[in-house]
Formats: sequence, C-alpha cells, structure tokens
Amino acid sequence: MDHHLVQSLEKALGWVDASELGNGFARGTLPDHELCSRLLTPTRLLDVVMRRSLEPPQFRVFARGNELHPDAYLNRQVTRRGQSLPMVNMDRLGQLLASGCTTVLDALDAADPTMEVACRALQWWSKEVVQVNTYLTTATAPGFSLHWDDHDVIVVQLAGEKSWEVRGLSRVAPMYRDAAPNTEPSKEVVWAGTMRTGDVMHIPRGYWHQATRGDQQAEGYSLHVTFGFVKRTGVDWLSWVADRSREREPFRHDLDRWSGDRGLAEEQRRLATEVLRLVADYPVADYLAARERERTPPRQVATGGVFGPPKAVVCVASFPPHVAQRDDVIEVYACEKRFAFAAKAGPALAMLLSGHPVELAEVNRATGIDAEALAATLIKEGVCAELTEALSSGCTGLVPAVRS
Repeated sequence: MDHHLVQSLEKALGWVDASELGNGFARGTLPDHELCSRLLTPTRLLDVVMRRSLEPPQFRVFARGNELHPDAYLNRQVTRRGQSLPMVNMDRLGQLLASGCTTVLDALDAADPTMEVACRALQWWSKEVVQVNTYLTTATAPGFSLHWDDHDVIVVQLAGEKSWEVRGLSRVAPMYRDAAPNTEPSKEVVWAGTMRTGDVMHIPRGYWHQATRGDQQAEGYSLHVTFGFVKRTGVDWLSWVADRSREREPFRHDLDRWSGDRGLAEEQRRLATEVLRLVADYPVADYLAARERERTPPRQVATGGVFGPPKAVVCVASFPPHVAQRDDVIEVYACEKRFAFAAKAGPALAMLLSGHPVELAEVNRATGIDAEALAATLIKEGVCAELTEALSSGCTGLVPAVRS
C-alpha cells in the first residue's frame, strides 16, 4: 500500500524503510506541511469528541498538571428508554480549553476513517500493530511528567507548538510487565526543543520524555498525534512456543513430585529434551508470520448486497495478505483464514489485495476476471471491505486508487 504519510515520514526521518524503528532517536520535518491538516485539525478532533460516547481511559482531560474527574467534562445523557450514555459536555470542555488544558483521545483510528487508513498503512509498512493517540493542549497547560513508553512512537506535530525534552534509556529494553522496575529517569538529554507544525520525531521504547506548553504564549495551542508501534519481543515468541507445548503429550502429563530426587532429575531431563525439540519446530520466523496471518479482521460496514452490489472495494486486512502460488493454485493467508483460488485469478487478486481503493469494473476490464465474485468472497471473510463514503474519504489524497 502506498500512503502519503508513510512516504513523508521516511523522507522526514531519513529512513529507507521501517527497519529503523526502535534503533534510536530521530527527528525531522515533513516535506509537505499540508499533510498535517489533511490528517487532522483541532475542530475535526472536537467533532469526533462531540459525536461519540466517550469516557476515561479513552478520553481524558488534564488541567494544572492533574487529571480531572470525569464529572468536570462529562454528562450522562439519558434516553427516553432509560439508557444512560456518557457524552462530553462541549460547553464545559470549551471553557477548559479557553483557560488551558490538555485533552487526550486514545485510539482515534477506531473512530476516524482517515486515521484508520493511516494506521493500517503504517502496519503494512512496519509489520507491527499501530494505534494513534491525540493530544490537544491550549494556552500554557503543562503536559505529562517525565515518563517512558513500552512501545516505539512516532510523534507528528499537526498544528501549533509544543516544547519537548527527550532523554536516553535508564534500563535496556524495558517492558510493561518486567523483571525489575524502571523508575529512575536517565540524566542524558538526547534532545530538547520545540516541535512546530510539520515536525516529526521518533522516540524508541524506554526513552524518557516530557512535553509542555509552559514556555509558549498563553493564547496558542498544540495538536499532535503519536503513532504507537507495539513490536514483538523474545518474551512474546517464547510465550507463543509455550502455548504450542499443549500439542505434545509429554508436556500435558502431571509433574511427578513423589519419585524422589532421581525421579525429578529424570523428568527434568526428558522435559528439557522436549523443550529443545519444541523450540526447533517453532522458529521465530513462524511466530512472526503467524502473528500477521492470524490477526482478526477489523470491523467494517457489511451490507451483504442489500443496497446493491459493491462497485469498489479496498483490502482492510491488518497486515499485507500473504500470497503463494502452488502449481495452478494461488493460496492467500489473511485474517485467520486460508483461501485457494485458481492461478488465473492472480492479476485480479493483486489489485484487490493491494490496499488501494479499486473499482471492480476496472479489475474486470484489466484482467478479464470476474472481480465481483472474487470481491464477494474477500468481503465475506473480512479481508476486503466495500468502499463506503467514509473509507473513500479516508483514502482521498493519501492513498491513490489502484491502477492496472
């Protein structure tokens, strides 16, 4: 999938691909600042906040350095049937923004089609799960105190200005669930300065950082997004291998505590031998491939043809579908499933699975293949989705339509 954001991030950071993720701090500027307002504006963010039922921890507000109680900005709207929905009180939120506060909305990709498409493009690029969180700060409201994240992030300053301090590691490869705490900040300042519209920066996992508008003018604001990349570790692979042990009888037997030291030593030897076989049978490459293929399909609009057959589709698999040709059969692995198609469907599948919006009539014309039948199968299984107005809007100007 070609996405303007991915290409722009590579140029800004001086990267050729996603292999630099996590390798060190990097900073740069997007070549096209108009991309910022295309991705998100403060008013578009507030429109999302207004039209959704939100509450902590997905939506939070901070003022004077403290997280506000939800009652300070949420109302409970009761329907005539007695259903209570938490909704943001936009008047109260407006007052907080005027006096200076920070609003945080996590996982905007679940509510906004532009960010959904952007995160999917970043996932195809990085082969990692991606989520985007948004931060709108007004006046001179302080940000979060010095902290570190358990995942790599790319920060994009979409509007306004914000001051940052980034420090190095105080523990190598820290984890959320770890063997030791990581509570003492590093004293090494990697970078300190102001992020302005169009600036981007990559902060690897474990790097300490903080952001504030405390030294900016009181009438200003800042809007930035952080794309979080949750990369897999050796611990994740080992946990996956351990789950595979259930397939092998020796690991399903009870441990024998009554045979004495010699019996326990023998059992230890047998299990250790089986562990070596298990690890050899499930290499890291298999784990990474399985993780991509077994990702569940994302939620999408599915009309089932009630409003007429779809005229255009787009692949919505979380990761690029794996395609392999065996003799005269093409196998596609995606969304927890395996599909088999006749080899002659290859050119049409390449267009349908490209991640780009595609008109089915164009596929028919270019390949001579019944694209409607192929698309129906892919839509039914969650690999592709009908190109709704929202999805089309999320792609416009960012993901070009596929060409034969």
